[in-house]
Amino acid sequence: MERPILYMAITNHGFGHTTRMAAIADTIQKLCPEVLLIMVTTAPHWLLDCYIDGDFIHRPRAFDLGVVQADSLTMDRAATLEKLLEIKKNQHSLIAGEVNFIRQNFVHLILADIPFLASAIAKAANIPCWSVSNFGWDLIYRDWGGEFLAIADWISNCYAQCDRLYRLPFHEPMSAFTNIIDVGLTGGSPRYDADNLRSHWRITAPVEKTILLTFGGLGLQQFPYDNLQHFPDWQFIVFDQSAPDLPNLVKITDRKYRPVDFMPICGQVVSKPGYSTFAEATKLQVPLVTVTREDFAEAAFLIAGLANYNQHQILSPTEFFQGNWDFLRQPLLQPKLSQPIAKDGNEAIAAAVIEYFQASQSRENLS
Repeated sequence: MERPILYMAITNHGFGHTTRMAAIADTIQKLCPEVLLIMVTTAPHWLLDCYIDGDFIHRPRAFDLGVVQADSLTMDRAATLEKLLEIKKNQHSLIAGEVNFIRQNFVHLILADIPFLASAIAKAANIPCWSVSNFGWDLIYRDWGGEFLAIADWISNCYAQCDRLYRLPFHEPMSAFTNIIDVGLTGGSPRYDADNLRSHWRITAPVEKTILLTFGGLGLQQFPYDNLQHFPDWQFIVFDQSAPDLPNLVKITDRKYRPVDFMPICGQVVSKPGYSTFAEATKLQVPLVTVTREDFAEAAFLIAGLANYNQHQILSPTEFFQGNWDFLRQPLLQPKLSQPIAKDGNEAIAAAVIEYFQASQSRENLS
């Protein structure tokens, strides 16, 4: 076997799936530098660069869409359904195009988070497909009912063809998958010295009065920044380039920095429900404040996981958007479970991928 080639197919939805897969990709590359990574995602190249230190091939392709959203909380179901039906109609040409690419580039394994066509592509290319996720898109669409039920069934059938699932914490049952292996938390780790970070970004507030506000790649259109005036001696860190210029707001403008880099110098993280943020904050034991989300079925599983393993507060949308943010001064709720959560997801998945390549190499040498 020549150089082992890994095709990493990533859901075309927000940034969270891309960052958690890129963190796994970086771990694989550090443990086995000869693995060639093909990152298959429409997310921007700079985002992958933030997580992967070495070289990779970026193939901008989309095999699903997740949900059409105006921002991190506002969804367009009609547009989502229309695009899903279009993907279903064009699935054979989508699959055929990728099978050609996979064969031409001698790909040995697909790792998918969690586009449902990945398993169909792998079957057609006659290579294995392993999935990585804490939820499947069939969960999200089934919860919406109506015309989405047939779509959810189609997606469940695709997932059933997957060879194995590495199921992340904070998960739904994911019962469409037939071979499930549970692993620990995945995600990025901070890359910068805390004191250097503070001096570079002029963060002078004590840790307990330093708050990271992070709402994913899509941000929020109606973020209640006015509330920050109630906390003049606190500092708030945001990655939102459209945020207003306020004396106690630190806007991170350099793309090499990521939310996880700032978590160790913050007393709390305020976020929408999102696996990557929840996982990175929980790995670092930084308390997390989140807002409930009734229309996205994954959120309930994320919030239940957060409540079990991290200090937290859970707000209603009304408290978050219309309240005065007095929650920042309230005592945090303690995790419900006393045992710590496993944090070795990156390493466990990377080890399995490398072991697969080594076994393939041995088989080829024997033959």
